[in-house]
Amino acid sequence: MSNDLTRYLSFTREEWAGLRANTPLTLSERRLKSLSSLNDRISLHEVEMIYLPLSRLLNLYVSATRQLHGSTATFLGHRAPQVPYVIGIAGSVAVGKSTTARLLQELIAAWPEHPRVDLITTDGFLRPNRILKERGIMTRKGFPESYDVRRLLRFMDDVKSGRPAVSAPIYSHLVYDIVPDCNQIIDQPDILIVEGLNVLQTGDGQPNKQHNLFVSDFFDFSIYVDAQEEIIERWYSERFLTLRETAFRDPSSYFTRYATLSTDEAIATARGIWQQTNSPNLRENILPTRERAHLILHKGPDHAIETVRLRKL
Repeated sequence: MSNDLTRYLSFTREEWAGLRANTPLTLSERRLKSLSSLNDRISLHEVEMIYLPLSRLLNLYVSATRQLHGSTATFLGHRAPQVPYVIGIAGSVAVGKSTTARLLQELIAAWPEHPRVDLITTDGFLRPNRILKERGIMTRKGFPESYDVRRLLRFMDDVKSGRPAVSAPIYSHLVYDIVPDCNQIIDQPDILIVEGLNVLQTGDGQPNKQHNLFVSDFFDFSIYVDAQEEIIERWYSERFLTLRETAFRDPSSYFTRYATLSTDEAIATARGIWQQTNSPNLRENILPTRERAHLILHKGPDHAIETVRLRKL
């Protein structure tokens, strides 16, 4: 473990794995496969080395937070309604955020007290394609200005205030748009995981606009999934090639026009999308938020976590 004059404690994967203690493995190989995103390779060994120690850490943090709430209630002389412990997960397109989010949801729900764990993605708070086209920012989908930040903040405020049955819009990656009149209901879970590109950002891309509140202000703990850009771009291209043979062949897919591309054409198209949209968004908006996270998981070329950085208290 590195403990130099920085805001973070740095661990090798072996050092981090040693912090698992007696946290049990509650996943099967089959279940793990169902939680993994397309082309995001992860093994039970990786779960044991990285995610079980993380599950243990989160269990300790959640318990400490609940004790703090209890102390506050004692001081005030009344018990406030229980509010969810909120975990934010950020990182680039194709870096494996969704796998991390689903895996943590599964592991946390298996804690001895069996907490209720909900998961949402901020994709649902993207503005509909119709509005993005009207504003001329369709090619900047995923950039801060493409989100309905006000609605996302209102959602987070309602959830963190303990309000029951809070509604979140749903996004379809198949049609590449918001699903009309379709919502996910978050009804006072014990823990809420919020996953998305923009969750650690401190603005909405509109210059000279002041913000007094950010999505991350509602987080109790935040995780940034990290890797070198050239590695993430390769993963993105590999995923694009796989989708060309699967989801893109669905007639209702927004990307059905890519299904007939040759391999060389598909690689060139993926590279073009990366260079036009994903790379600028990563460099300008996502990567600069990395140091705001409580925990940074840095991946190597084989998707395995190589180092873990935990922010000092």
